[in-house]
Amino acid sequence: MWIPTENEKYGVVLASFRGTVQHGLPLEIGDTVQILEKCEGWFRGFILKNPNVKGIFPSSYIHLKNAHVKNKGQFETVIPVEDSVITEMTSTLRDWGAMWKQLYVKNEGDLFHRLWHVMNEILDLRRQVLVGHLTHDRMRDVKQHITARLDWGNEQLGLDLVPRREFSMVDPEEISVTELYRLMEHRHRKKETPTPASTHHLFVHMKSLMSANLGEELEVFFHIYDGRENRPLSERFFVKLNKSGLPKSPEKTERQCTLFVDLGSSDLRKDVYIVVHIIRIGRMGAGEKKNLCSVQYRRPFGCAVVSIADLLTADSKDDHLLKVYACNTESEWYQIHENLIKKANSRYNLSGSNTGLAVALQLLHGDIEQLRREYMVLFTRGVSITRKLGFSDVIMPGEMRNDLYVTLEKGEFEKGGKSVARNVEITVYVLDIDGQILKSHVAAGAGEPGADEYHSLVLYHNNSPRWAEQIKLPIPVDMFRGSHVRFEFRHCSTKDKGEKKLFGYSFVPLMQEDGRTLPDGTHELIIHKCEENTSLADCSRYLKLPFSKANLPSNNQTLKGTKESFWITSFLCSTKLTQNGDMLDLLKWRAHPERINDSLSKLKEIDGSEIVKFLQDTLDTLFGILDESSQRYGLKVFDSLVHIINLLQDSKFQHFKPVMDTYIESHFAGALSYRDLIKVLKWYVDRIVDAEHQDHIQQVLKASEYIFKYIIQSRRLFSLATGGQNEEEFRVCIHELFMSIRFFLSQENKGTSPVAQTQAVFLRTFPAVYGELLKIFTVREVANFVRETLGSLPTTVHADCPLEAVKLQCIAKTVESQLYINPESRCILLPVVLRVLQAHMQEQRDLVMCARILTSMLSLIKKEENGTEPVVSEEVELIVESLLGVLLRTILEISNRPQPAGPAMRLQFQDVTGEFVACLLALLRQMSDRHYQQLLQAFSSKDNLRDFLLQIFTVFRILIRPEMFPKDWTVMRLVTNNVIITTVLYLSEALRKNFLNDKFDYKVWDSYFYLSVIFINQPCLQLESFSPSKRKKTLEKYGDMRVMMGCEIFSMWQNLGEHKLNFIPAMIGPFLEVTLVPQPDLRNVMIPIFHDMMDWEQRRSGNFKQVEAKLIDKLDSLMSEGKGDETYRELFNSM
Repeated sequence: MWIPTENEKYGVVLASFRGTVQHGLPLEIGDTVQILEKCEGWFRGFILKNPNVKGIFPSSYIHLKNAHVKNKGQFETVIPVEDSVITEMTSTLRDWGAMWKQLYVKNEGDLFHRLWHVMNEILDLRRQVLVGHLTHDRMRDVKQHITARLDWGNEQLGLDLVPRREFSMVDPEEISVTELYRLMEHRHRKKETPTPASTHHLFVHMKSLMSANLGEELEVFFHIYDGRENRPLSERFFVKLNKSGLPKSPEKTERQCTLFVDLGSSDLRKDVYIVVHIIRIGRMGAGEKKNLCSVQYRRPFGCAVVSIADLLTADSKDDHLLKVYACNTESEWYQIHENLIKKANSRYNLSGSNTGLAVALQLLHGDIEQLRREYMVLFTRGVSITRKLGFSDVIMPGEMRNDLYVTLEKGEFEKGGKSVARNVEITVYVLDIDGQILKSHVAAGAGEPGADEYHSLVLYHNNSPRWAEQIKLPIPVDMFRGSHVRFEFRHCSTKDKGEKKLFGYSFVPLMQEDGRTLPDGTHELIIHKCEENTSLADCSRYLKLPFSKANLPSNNQTLKGTKESFWITSFLCSTKLTQNGDMLDLLKWRAHPERINDSLSKLKEIDGSEIVKFLQDTLDTLFGILDESSQRYGLKVFDSLVHIINLLQDSKFQHFKPVMDTYIESHFAGALSYRDLIKVLKWYVDRIVDAEHQDHIQQVLKASEYIFKYIIQSRRLFSLATGGQNEEEFRVCIHELFMSIRFFLSQENKGTSPVAQTQAVFLRTFPAVYGELLKIFTVREVANFVRETLGSLPTTVHADCPLEAVKLQCIAKTVESQLYINPESRCILLPVVLRVLQAHMQEQRDLVMCARILTSMLSLIKKEENGTEPVVSEEVELIVESLLGVLLRTILEISNRPQPAGPAMRLQFQDVTGEFVACLLALLRQMSDRHYQQLLQAFSSKDNLRDFLLQIFTVFRILIRPEMFPKDWTVMRLVTNNVIITTVLYLSEALRKNFLNDKFDYKVWDSYFYLSVIFINQPCLQLESFSPSKRKKTLEKYGDMRVMMGCEIFSMWQNLGEHKLNFIPAMIGPFLEVTLVPQPDLRNVMIPIFHDMMDWEQRRSGNFKQVEAKLIDKLDSLMSEGKGDETYRELFNSM
């Protein structure tokens, strides 16, 4: 007993089945089958590739899959329930398979092998997805790889472009045409230009040092150096090498590999260099005998430089072998890299004929997170991070950093009773508030962990040595107060036993009494003399002494007069500490209320990065001042707030906007501030019309989004605290504020006047305010605010007025905002939007913007299945009424313009045409019977209707042109045709009603027939040329549109009556071409028309010679072009 299956609908064949039983269906392994009925271990069904042949097969051969069934019953279609990417992959691979074999036959070996490779990759990725053990992120990556490969293959094989959103195919019926166009356009464009990355990172891997005269351990320091400004750009990266010139800890890659992070695009230029200094650790002279001394010194060995620009061109994977140079006189060691860059070759020579430093250098582009994903190998093995000195171009909030960089510049020492100059070594310690040495807080550079102390280079016999060594002190913020750095000076004797004898020290505290840190820059420190065996363990003994020559009291001549000094340069890179006195004054405003006015005024001069470091504290301060004395400082605080808000618009600080947002949502506590903010804002707006200088007011309006955020949040806090008191008063305030705004917007000015510019500034930020207002007001209230505000703009249109373009942008943002998405507010806003749009499109101005607005508007309208909602229907009606005519005219004008020659110009027009066409299609697709009736009734006279029909038929002919869309956009073409045929069916009714019998109009009918013929002959509707799977899909979705159109031609022809005579010789040719289409139903419809023609010709002139002659000529010419087929000949014979 065969029973229809309920759940077993879809399966894959596990083993081949010969089908030798009666009614058996032969199956091959891997085929997919659709199952109709089952009976005791057997299934009856068909293979999806060939649905016409049905048969039976054993159920044990089939692996069942879950599936959805669409329109159940005889013509059901089955879609497997699985990730749509998988379904697409499966069907695509099947299509490719057949074509791939063809490639071999056609001898296209190259593509054959490439496709083979890609197909294997896709199968591999498919396996990963099916197993389903992937994390969410990895799944995204895999799908991205899959879709990229599918798109590549489709493009190579000339198949259709697949529109997708988030990697899965979209059904063109489910989304609006404008949306579909956007997706396809996006996929089309994606191939063109990748955006250049703004941050770059340099990967350095120290391999080895090759040299003849090694034998001592080495230290290698890398840093990035700006040759234009002669300063280092990054901190140092430090690698220790063993006696044979290889890294000391080869198993720890982070000790020999580093990333110099956050280089800006401005740092990738020719005069930025990677500088390498090499220090040897051992005896004072390079060639001394072993047994003389056991003490080790750090001594100069050599230096190498390479320009970053060389890396941009070189192949990134190569290892570089850098030449190492040594200086001729040791006292010039501190500037050897500058001499190398300047090529001052008298000052240095090669440090040995065959010395070379092997390093791998590679520039990576993009932000760190992205690189972590792309170069996982680097990050999993371990790589140290070498920072920039100072912040990167883009400062990220939450970045914690507190590094003090100290450069040991130079010293001036007395001889100290010796005949020869000293060999001086400095030891650096950091001590905390209790005088304890801070362990491991002195770092020679990234790459090696911090140590407890640092020993400088020793320069031989030099009383004014210059070291120029940079060290980094990563001291935690809480330990800064009270800490100091101590420098001890020792003389390294090369005679007896080679001891190091202490002869003096310097120190410097890290923080001043008022909480500011040691200012950046060079400091001249005092060298305090001491004996060899002095113990410095008790710091309190020397901390009371002066430390720097700059802040000595003038009466202290003894110290000032001494020759001996030691210079250091300090530089603090901190997200928590400041050196700026004005900033501190402002943050401590309660201590000195009399200074508030000054501090607020000085805020504008403070460097932006200082303000964003303390963003939250600064904002708290401002609102604190406002709460305590709003009368006195209201205006000042408001201006400061505007300054800070506009600071965050700057690209360097834009990442702090979220910080400001979080502050407003979670930390802001000014429940009373809203009154003052509204008051000051209104005061500013009221003064616009009369003010001389508009720039400050423009700054205020630029910040209006955030000012509203504060106003609204403040009001919400107030309502919460008081249970919604003063609600009415608040509403009145806001209404009054909007009255002022409307008044200033309604001023008519010449386009270039300052007030017009201020209006433009306001319009640019206005849409950002909607979202804030919605937090307190209802949708309708906000929509009315917006409608009245935009409606108050002067309507006089000067075509060259810059305000017009801004007005349009404002409308565009409105249409894209949350507010417009809500149907309630949409019906309030629609008239304003349509008014502006219509004005612009009639004048053919700013069409790109118009297209964008229209696209957004139509993307929102979804066609409801169960009779459209009245709101939506009304909306469509409004849009049709005001824009359909203009839209048709615009498309006609654009497509008839001579295409400009330059590709850039052409692109611009091309884009707009596509956008407008998509809008037109979306609009027509939304129209229901009622809309068409209203549209046709709205024409006041016959002539208007006739013009409209001619116009729309012409536009449709343009849409059918093959060059309308790119070659592979079949999806878009089918949608277009579907819309055209639906519309034509609606309009043919109007033709019959208005242009028949005594009102016959040849031109409209001619246009109509001509359109139908072109429509049927389009290449994209010739289903015979499609692959089986594509043909099946198209038929399921749209049916055969040629047959529908053919039937329509036939019925219209029958309606013509005696007017047929007007078309008799003329339409023979076109109709004959239609009969050539190899689709039997279509031929059966069309061929009777010729009989009918002969009939009418017979009535008119007694014979049908004319028709006959024309038919035979046309047939002859068509056959000689090789059109037609066997069945066609038979058909004509059977007539």
